[in-house]
Amino acid sequence: MIKAGNMPHLKVTPFDTSTLQEKVAKSTVMTSFSTSMTSTDMIIGVEHKGEEFLLQLKPDDKAYLLKYDKVTRPLKVNILKEALGLVSEELELVVLSSNIALSNTKAALSSEYFKKIEDFADIDYPKDKVSVEVGFGSGRHLLYQAEKNPDTLFIGLEIHTPSAQQVLKQIELQGIENIWVVNYDARLFLEMLPSNICTQIFVHFPVPWDKKPQRRVISKNFLAESMRVLEQEGRLELRTDSDNYFWYALETFFSVPKTEVEVRKNEALEVTSKYEARWLRQEKDIYDVYVKCRENSQERTDTVDFNFNGVKYTKEIENNLPKKALVFDGYFVHFERIFKVTEESLLIKCAFGSFDRPEHKYLLLEKNGCRYFVAEPVKTTVNFSAHQKLVEQLMLTEG
Repeated sequence: MIKAGNMPHLKVTPFDTSTLQEKVAKSTVMTSFSTSMTSTDMIIGVEHKGEEFLLQLKPDDKAYLLKYDKVTRPLKVNILKEALGLVSEELELVVLSSNIALSNTKAALSSEYFKKIEDFADIDYPKDKVSVEVGFGSGRHLLYQAEKNPDTLFIGLEIHTPSAQQVLKQIELQGIENIWVVNYDARLFLEMLPSNICTQIFVHFPVPWDKKPQRRVISKNFLAESMRVLEQEGRLELRTDSDNYFWYALETFFSVPKTEVEVRKNEALEVTSKYEARWLRQEKDIYDVYVKCRENSQERTDTVDFNFNGVKYTKEIENNLPKKALVFDGYFVHFERIFKVTEESLLIKCAFGSFDRPEHKYLLLEKNGCRYFVAEPVKTTVNFSAHQKLVEQLMLTEG
């Protein structure tokens, strides 16, 4: 039996799907229908309240599951629930169970102080000064700095969603208005910032990753991006209790030209986390490494273009795409699943980009062209490299 999970879904009595294409054509909410080329799964395209997204239909002997698609789901869960209800009505489905009752609760990360990575493609900064904290954890240091420096916008980066949720709650409870929370990887985020915009970048107690050093936040590339986004005399502040990380960071910082590095040991800060307090009681050494930016940087001039110029559906292209992930230096591309929309169009589910923070997108490939469905990837250089490889592979299979 298919497991539904906690996100909005319907379990319905098995029904004849052969007329789905015809019903989609007459629908007020459904826009497309496609079938998997490797399984019995189906995809239904939906447009509701200005949002375009996909629903998955998974057949089973006892019941069919109609559920959200993780890649394209809208942030507002109620829009998804309403769409599921409308699709169910138009298809005249017999519902066995559901969890689409509308809720008054806010989405997990819904707040004016929560920013998506895509927002930074074109965003206005409300303060002249900007500081960034990488991996804010409990948020104690981030909240303290924001309250102490109301003239500065603090952008807090945290990939652990529950931590991001807790800080958003504290922002609301404490009435702090100069913090933006971003649930994203700092190594990719810095590329979205203009040059010379930051006064400080805090990296406090990053995960050491002794067994997987390639996953460390601090690297030559991260340092180079930090120096680009920092203003002249701005600084990157690393604080760590790890001997290994300290020596690794020093080696990294000194390998890059034109850096001014200062080292301190067991420096007392005005605010400490509960973990740091524990380490201090254990008389564990804590290292601070400050890297000062010595000059202003040029604005980035490279443009990221996610067009598929010249790419279009050709006969048998679905059978010629690589089945396995293609791995390159610093990124990968993988054509994961293919859905047939019509005889001359495909919906291709792809994963690509950074190994630690990959993009998951659909490509709509038609006889007149190709585009991302429903939104383009984040405009980072690693995603652009992966995009170019996607284009290359699609062009190769056309031949």
